[in-house]
Amino acid sequence: MTYLQAVVIALIQGVTELFPVSSLGHSVLVPAWFGGSWQTLVTQSSQQNSESSFYLAYIVALHCATALALMWFFRADWIRIIRGFFRSLPASVRLSLQHRRLRLAAADKDQRLAWMIIFATIPVGLAGVALEHTFRVVFAKPAAAAVLLFINGLILLGAEALRRSAVRRARAGAVTRPGRPAEAFAPASTPKAAAVSALGHAGAPRYPATPGSGYPGVPQTTGYPENPGSAGHSGGRPPAAGGVGQPGSHRRPAGGRAAADIGAAERSDARIAGLSYAAGTLIGATQILALLAGISRSGVTMAGGLWRGLDHEDAARFAFLLATPVILAAGVLKVPSLFGPAGAHIHGQVVVGVIVCGIAAYLSVRFLVRWFQTRTLTPFAIYCLAFGVLSIGRFL
Repeated sequence: MTYLQAVVIALIQGVTELFPVSSLGHSVLVPAWFGGSWQTLVTQSSQQNSESSFYLAYIVALHCATALALMWFFRADWIRIIRGFFRSLPASVRLSLQHRRLRLAAADKDQRLAWMIIFATIPVGLAGVALEHTFRVVFAKPAAAAVLLFINGLILLGAEALRRSAVRRARAGAVTRPGRPAEAFAPASTPKAAAVSALGHAGAPRYPATPGSGYPGVPQTTGYPENPGSAGHSGGRPPAAGGVGQPGSHRRPAGGRAAADIGAAERSDARIAGLSYAAGTLIGATQILALLAGISRSGVTMAGGLWRGLDHEDAARFAFLLATPVILAAGVLKVPSLFGPAGAHIHGQVVVGVIVCGIAAYLSVRFLVRWFQTRTLTPFAIYCLAFGVLSIGRFL
């Protein structure tokens, strides 16, 4: 592998792992399109013995870089969630022993979201261990990746169609139920502060925030949203400019994000935590499809979130949170291959690729977090359909 190849593949991995267009599919299709020595990379990715594949060892290193970029960007959020887990764990153990069955003590959004991420990660973790080798050998080929990329585009379009249908039904229902504001179901193209009511995503219950966090709705705050009429609020989401119930100047930026963005993230977590554990696990299980080269992890997870009633902003955030432990685990599990025969002659390329991929992934998640505040999956669906059709014509 040359340094040029290493940089190109790193850029592709850093961008496409988070964009809903399938990093694995692009890691197969792009070298195949270039041909020549690049074609060897494709052959390497689908061979039976993964321990001797330098290309797979390189991709493993890039996965670790992507996961670390996600962890750094969302570091403030992960600190909250991990703290929530350790607050919840002792009480959950006591309850489970007392009732002699699994019982969870989740007193706030961070505790509940921590358990939800754990449950949602289990299906794809088990499937990855059992099926990753089979799927890689069978489907990590240009023709198969092209067909699956086209299917990925259809999945994204289908998710958008379901979302629009849900919006129409909710608006129609709001006409007959005057107490439920129609603007709660406004499409993602409208400004969030004006488009979404205190209900959060369609039909999902609100979930209390962490006491002392400054999140509106806990006793020591203004009373919003449990008492929407208090403290000058009108029943919609609180203004974004002030962060989470605090002046923006009192909140430190984290992960390159403004204080208002961190506040919006906490409000998003409260809405995501309104899902049932079963719904969260089902959304997480959609990541199993991403074992197929051409199906996007973030794309199918977002589609699952939209299907379960999340809006685009919340579905994207949940997808990135779910992807972090899965990508990191997949990378760490196979890191030893970098120190074996497969990685013997690519250590320099790995260092360069990890740096390039980490930067690309960090910039990508910054872009996508803002993109899905007001936009949809449709442009990515069109890209997958177009590139899929071209690749089908080229490799079939």
